[in-house]
Amino acid sequence: MELANKRIPDSDFYAIRDEVLTQWPTGKEVDLEAAIEFHRALPAHKVFSKKLEEAKAGGRTLIQPRAGVALIRDQIELLTYLQDKGEADLLPTTIDSYTRQNRYAEAENGIRESFRERRSMLNGFPAVNHGVSGCRMLINTLDTPIQVRHGTPDARLLTEIAYAGGFTSYEGGGISYNLPYAKSVPMEKTIRDWQYVDRLTGIYEEAGVSINREPYGPLTGTLVPPCISHAVAIIEALLAAEQGVRSITVGYGQCGNLAQDVAAIKTLEELTDEYLRKSGYSDVVVTTVFHQWMGGFPQDEAKAFGVISWGSATAALSKATKVIVKTPHEAAGVPTMEANAQGLRCTKQLITMLGDQECTSSNLGEEMEMIRRETRALVDKCFEFGNGDIALGVVRGVQAGVIDIPFAPSRYNAGKMLPARDNNGAIRILEPGNMPLPKDVMDFHRAMINERARVEKRKASFQMVIDDVYAISKGRLVGRPQNMR
Repeated sequence: MELANKRIPDSDFYAIRDEVLTQWPTGKEVDLEAAIEFHRALPAHKVFSKKLEEAKAGGRTLIQPRAGVALIRDQIELLTYLQDKGEADLLPTTIDSYTRQNRYAEAENGIRESFRERRSMLNGFPAVNHGVSGCRMLINTLDTPIQVRHGTPDARLLTEIAYAGGFTSYEGGGISYNLPYAKSVPMEKTIRDWQYVDRLTGIYEEAGVSINREPYGPLTGTLVPPCISHAVAIIEALLAAEQGVRSITVGYGQCGNLAQDVAAIKTLEELTDEYLRKSGYSDVVVTTVFHQWMGGFPQDEAKAFGVISWGSATAALSKATKVIVKTPHEAAGVPTMEANAQGLRCTKQLITMLGDQECTSSNLGEEMEMIRRETRALVDKCFEFGNGDIALGVVRGVQAGVIDIPFAPSRYNAGKMLPARDNNGAIRILEPGNMPLPKDVMDFHRAMINERARVEKRKASFQMVIDDVYAISKGRLVGRPQNMR
């Protein structure tokens, strides 16, 4: 079947579905009609999309952590703590690495080892292995909407079980859960596999059950220019909408410059709405998520709280619909639930204090217009490559380096573009690779980086990129030379 951005016909979808549900024994627990009835019976305060829409209408920013452990009882304890002590507005269930790679037998071993060792031996919750009944235990116990967060190139069985289990929001997409996560998975395969995920979401939607979908915004998480993450988010939103998804949350990972980050969130929602309308999807509700700093964290806990606080302030001033919260233990590994709750309370305090304020930076307008022009250049070129079909166009766009995610491990990613910060800490493009940006846009980027080079008395080079990658973990935003620190 030739790849195209077309709704999967029912006959094709259900034929694929018969195969997907046989991938692990718990697939037999999935009953679509019973799952739809389970969702219909959920109270409104447990439905992700409803809470997002209320927050968007009220101009509020909701807070959500990351969290996942191996055993059901421990996951319930963890989420209950984050709900009650962390004051989380929304909850996650982060999936383990074995499940992300469809290695369910090894996940089963991890569950057994976790029982034996009396601690989690997996780095997340193996939802496929726990099955529909196990997932429903979480949904029935907690009073807060719960989202599945993972990183899976082929998430079809996980989606079936998560939806039947009652989860009302689901993260990921065929680009954002491929290029940043996998080395050798072809783009055509993940686009098709995620069309299945979105068509399943559409089937629930058509039955009156709203399940929120969220493309993964930060991508590789470090020094990603807004135009790249925006282009990916918009394309994944278009692919999801074609399959019937009607609640979409587009995301962006904090870069650190306040004006650029606020401009990015504001333009992300605006541009996503623009492309959805132009493509005929006028009934999709778009919300935004701001991810606190996804790069290296300082070892010092007080400094780590400073990074979290800055992300909290930016989320509030940008009016993002929700913010994904980090913890003061990021540099040490998997955080304790107490540290996770500390990060949540810190974020809620800042958001409450800044909730009624506006960002009026003088250069905000310039940043917004630059992001608009850059993003449109990338998305429009993908449409051109696909002769109007964005599914085909993005595959060709990745091949050509039009969509080029910095530091992505995938061998299908061009890896030619290089980002660096300017003298004010905004992310600029040092080397565009094959990204089709207008000449005056690239002149702007080069001028901003050269201004930093003059201040630092060195040439603009790859060394700046290296310095910037490690800067925040060393207590700075811009990676200055040793003699300037």
